[in-house]
This record gives sequence, C-alpha cells and structure tokens, in this order.
Amino acid sequence: MLGLAWRSVALGLILLEVWFSVQVECFPALFDRISRLPGQPKVGFQQYAGYVTVDKRKQRALFYYFAEAEVDPASKPLVLWLNGGPGCSSLGVGAFSENGPFRPSGEVLVKNEYSWNREANMVYLEAPVGVGFSYSADDSSYEAVNDKITARDNLVFLQNWFLKFPQYKNRSLFITGESYAGHYIPQLAELMHQFNKKEKLFNLKGIALGNPVLEFATDFNSRAEFFWSHGLISDSTYKLFTTSCNYSRYVSEYYRGNVSPICSRVMGQVSTETSRFVDKYDVTLDVCISSVLSQSEILTTQQVGDTIDVCVEDETVNYLNRQDVQKALHARLVGVHKWAVCSSVLDYELLDLEIPTITIVGRLVKAGIPVMVYR
Repeated sequence: MLGLAWRSVALGLILLEVWFSVQVECFPALFDRISRLPGQPKVGFQQYAGYVTVDKRKQRALFYYFAEAEVDPASKPLVLWLNGGPGCSSLGVGAFSENGPFRPSGEVLVKNEYSWNREANMVYLEAPVGVGFSYSADDSSYEAVNDKITARDNLVFLQNWFLKFPQYKNRSLFITGESYAGHYIPQLAELMHQFNKKEKLFNLKGIALGNPVLEFATDFNSRAEFFWSHGLISDSTYKLFTTSCNYSRYVSEYYRGNVSPICSRVMGQVSTETSRFVDKYDVTLDVCISSVLSQSEILTTQQVGDTIDVCVEDETVNYLNRQDVQKALHARLVGVHKWAVCSSVLDYELLDLEIPTITIVGRLVKAGIPVMVYR
C-alpha cells in the first residue's frame, strides 16, 4: 500500500510538471506576472514585469512594466510609453510619477485616478540598455550609445515582447512619450513602418509626443522666452540670454567640452535668478526640499494640496530600491548599486540632440501615421 501511495505521488508530480511546462509554453509571460506589488491597493487588472533580451551574445536586456487595462483589456489598445533624458526611466517617471496606475506615498502605493491604464494596456520600457533595471553583461554596451542603436533595440524589444504576449500582436498600437522621446519615438516608428513593408507585424495606429525635442535650436531657445514671460529672469538677463548666448549654443558648447566665458556668465546669472526653489518644469509648483523638517516649514498643506506630491521622485527612488519591490518586479541591479531615475553608467551620444527629428515626423504623417504633439 505504501509503495502504491508513493507511485501515486510521483505520478502526480510528473503530471504537475507536465501541466506547468505546457502553461509556460502556451503563456510565456507567466513568469513575469506580478502577484502584488508591496503596499499596493487591491486592483482588478493584471500586471507584469521582467526582461526582454535584445542581444543574446552580449546578454543585453531591456526591462519593462506592463499594466493591463482596468476594464476589458481584450478590447483596449496597446500603448508603449518612453521617457527621455536621454537615459531616464519610463518606470520611475512615466509609470510611478505620471500616468501609471500607482504612485508611491511613504511605504505604500496609492491609486492614480488619472492612470492611462483606465483606457489602454500600458507598457513602460526602460531604454536604452543601462537605464533603470535594463542591463548588459558587457559594459561596452553602455559606451557610445546613440539614437540609431536605441531605435533598433526598441524595435527588437517589441518583436520579442510579442512572443511573450502573442494575444497583443495584432492589437492597435500607439507609441507615446515625452522630452527626448521626441527622438526615440519617430525613429522607432519609422523602423516599424519600414519593417511592415516586408512583414506586417506592427499595427501602428499613431504616435503622441509630449513636450518633445524635435528641432534642437527652436525647442531649446524657447527657454529664455518662457523664463522671462513667467517673471523668473530680469529684462537685462533676458536680453543677454537671447543675444550673447542662447541656450542651444550653451548646450552645444557644454557637450563639446568648451563652454565660452560669456556663456558661463549668462547661464550663471540665469541660474541665480531662477534659483533652486523653482521647479522649471512647472513653475506653479513648489519644489521638494530634502529635509522633512525644511519641507514642513516651507510648504503648507494648502499649497501642496491633496493630490500633488512634489516629492514623488524621491519617494519613487526609495520605493524602487526596496528589495521586496525589486523581487515583486522580477528586477535586478547589474553593474550599479542602486536604481536611479536617470542612468549614471550610460554614455549617450549627446550630439544626436542637434539632429532634427521633425523631418522624420513629416515622413510619418505623409505615410498616413497620425501624429499628436502636446504640451
């Protein structure tokens, strides 16, 4: 009887192993499913996170976080979100600070009532390799990364991501993002359009670009007008900012390592007048003071409001560096000691910044791909 019992147990284990193997083969994203993020409220949608290999030889892999739509995900479009930098995290900025389903608040996550996954299936990609949890086993992969490499890797990511999630392969796809994603997105969309001419894979329905860098000189030189019109710099500094050294000239000199004395003086004066107590991305908000005591002395509850957390970036950094959070996300740190909003190991070709992508946007529009630019 005892032998029969053991044989029954052994048979049961074999059947369980076979069943699990079939499940993994039929549902390759099974290992990436998130049972629950630490501190999150109860939700009805599925979440996934993990890695997609883009180069097996150098063991280069991009990290993604995927939040399915809250209601009826099978009928909702797929949206890929990319942050800019270059070298800043879509997980930390897009997902946990802007339009993702949760935002960190102390030790817990709170529901974001304006999350985009209320209407779409959201994929947040940490790209290029070296950003956030994305990594390479070969450190040389972080050197001399440029727009072309990023676009190619992002294309390979999508191809391989569809192998994990084949049910989304023919879904309406939108690519969205902000800032330097004004370079990432048009170049990726153009590669996808070219790929589709050989093999129809991407059901690309449109792209959306928030505050994008599309034409370096035009976009960057609007900074002087913005600062002056919002009372952040004086008339005399504005005149210097628009005549003696505009911002695009300063950035070009900075990236080339030869900032002229006059540009140094002008930018020093601009920094002094705008000060560190102004959020240059939203001048109507207060800034986060590192010390909790200083924060409480400077900001009142009424100023911060119930829904605006000016320290959300700090809280996101703390949350994503928790070991229990990284375990839940199936994430690991490779070559760095901690997760950071923007990469400290990536050597990006910053002179790509000066190459306009507005011409690519024009080609996409002519090809029938809708483009929305928003501020």
